[in-house]
Amino acid sequence: MNRAQGGISMTKADLWNRFQEYLCICESIELSLDISRMSFDDAFFKSMASPMAAAFKDMSALEKGAMANPDEKRMVGHYWLRAPNIAPDVAIKTAIEQTVGRIKAFAADVHSGKIKPEKSPRFTRVLSIGIGGSALGPMFVSDALGNPSSDKLQIHFIDNTDPDGCARILQTIGSELSQTLTLVISKSGSTPESRNGMLLAAAAYKAAGLEFARHAVAITGDGSHLDRQAQEERWLSRFPMWDWVGGRTSELSAVGLLPAALQGIDIDAMLAGAAACDEVTRRTDVLANPAALLALMWYHATGGRGEKDMVMLPYKDRLLLFSRYLQQLVMESLGKRINLKGERVDQGIAVYGNKGSTDQHAYVQQLRDGVNNFFVTFIRVLEDGGESGTVESNITVGDYLHGFLLGTREALSGNDRQSMMLTVRRIDARTIGVLIALFERTVGLYASLIGINAYHQPGVEAGKKAATAVLALQSKILSSLSQQPQTAAQLAATIGHKDDAETLFSLLEHLAANGRAKQATDGGPAVSTFCAMG
Repeated sequence: MNRAQGGISMTKADLWNRFQEYLCICESIELSLDISRMSFDDAFFKSMASPMAAAFKDMSALEKGAMANPDEKRMVGHYWLRAPNIAPDVAIKTAIEQTVGRIKAFAADVHSGKIKPEKSPRFTRVLSIGIGGSALGPMFVSDALGNPSSDKLQIHFIDNTDPDGCARILQTIGSELSQTLTLVISKSGSTPESRNGMLLAAAAYKAAGLEFARHAVAITGDGSHLDRQAQEERWLSRFPMWDWVGGRTSELSAVGLLPAALQGIDIDAMLAGAAACDEVTRRTDVLANPAALLALMWYHATGGRGEKDMVMLPYKDRLLLFSRYLQQLVMESLGKRINLKGERVDQGIAVYGNKGSTDQHAYVQQLRDGVNNFFVTFIRVLEDGGESGTVESNITVGDYLHGFLLGTREALSGNDRQSMMLTVRRIDARTIGVLIALFERTVGLYASLIGINAYHQPGVEAGKKAATAVLALQSKILSSLSQQPQTAAQLAATIGHKDDAETLFSLLEHLAANGRAKQATDGGPAVSTFCAMG
C-alpha cells in the first residue's frame, strides 16, 4: 500500500498506523494536530529538512529584533507582546508591560464606575471602530469568548465605511449611546474607514446632546493625527499602536486587549496561552511542533505555490469568525507578487470557511464530489459546553456535532480529499490565545519557506492610493457639472480624463443615486447624460 496516499484508499490498519505516527500531541497547550490524511510520502520531511531549518533560523532572528520587514525597515515584534522579556531592548519591554497594566486598570475603572460617561452613572456598552486587523481580531475574540449573561459591557463594532452599516449599529445602540464608550483604532490615525466611522459616531453623540470626547478612547500610533486630536480634545485615554506590530498581528496588543478587557474577557489567560504556544512552536523537532507541521502541510498541499485553497472548518459556533480572521492573517501576509530576491512569484493561499455542521449543508457536497482544488483543516473541540442534552438513547446534541465532523472527514478522505484535524479541549481565553499564536507562527514559517516578506502589504497600499485618486476625480466631476447634460465620455474629455470615462460613469451613477447629481437621460454608458442638481 502506497503511504503517499496519506490515508486515501488505505486499509483501516494502514490509517491507524499512519495516525499514530503523524499525530502531534502538545500537552502543555492542550492541543493536538493530526496530519495523517495529507498525501505526503515518506521522503517529504527529509526533502524539507534544510528549508525548515532555515525557516527556524529566520524566526529566531525575527524574535531577537532583526529587520524582518525590510521594505519598511521595521522589526516585527508581535511575539514580544505576550513575552516582554524576550523583547530586544528594555524600552520595548517596559512599554509592553506598562500598556498591559494600563489596559487592566482602565477596564477596572470603567467597570467600577470610576471612569464614567458624561450624563450616566456608568458605561454599559463599548463601540469599537476599526478596519482590517483593528476589527477582525477583536470581533473574533468577542464572539468566541463573549457571554451575554456575564459580559461586563456589551460590545458593538463599526468595521467599514458603509453609512447604512454604521447607521444600523448606532440604531442598535439607540438611547444607550449616553452609556457607550467608543474606541477609535487606527495606527496611522488617518485610515479612512476608521476616521469616517468616528465622524459618524461623533455626529450621533452631538445629536444626542453629548460631548464625544468624554466617551472616546484612541488606540493609535504615537504622534499620529488621531493621537494629536485625542490629546487636544481631552479624550478619556490613549493607548499605543507600535510600528513593529502589524495590524493583522495586533490582537494581543491594545488593539484587541482593550476591547476584550472591557467586555470582561480574561486577557491574562489569552496572553498566557499565546506565550505557551510560542514556547511549543519554537521547537526545532518538526514532528513535535504543530506550527512547523502546518507550514509544511501548506507547502505540500499547494506545491509551495498556493495551488490549492485552504478551507477552515471549525466544528464550534464560537469559532465561526475564525476563518474571517485567518483570511486577513494568511492572505495579506502571503499574497505577494515579489519575493525577497525581487523576483516575481505571485504567491498566496486563498482561505475560506464556515462552521460545522452548517458547512455540511452549504458546500461539503462540492468539497467531496466537485473540483479537488483545496485542503481542509478541521478544528475539533472536545468539551461540548452549553447544555448538551440527550436527544436519542445515549446520544447528545454534542455527539451529533462530533459525529458530523468525523463523518465529514471520512467522506472527504474516501474521495481523495486531503485534510488535517486540529483538536483543542475547550474554547476559553487561553485556548484562543493558543490558536492566535499558532497561526501567527505558521504564517511566519511558511513565508520563510517560500521566501517572501510576510509583514508588508504593498497591494493594500496600492488600493488605498487608487481609491484616493478616484475620490479626487469625483471632486473634479462635482466642480465641473453644469446644467448642460453630458455623457460620461463628454465630461471625461472636458476635465482632461478622456481615458477614465468608465470610472466617471460609475461615479456619476453613484452621485445621481444619492441626490448629488442628476441623471438627465438613461440608455447605458455611451448615451446616458448627467448634469448638476437644479
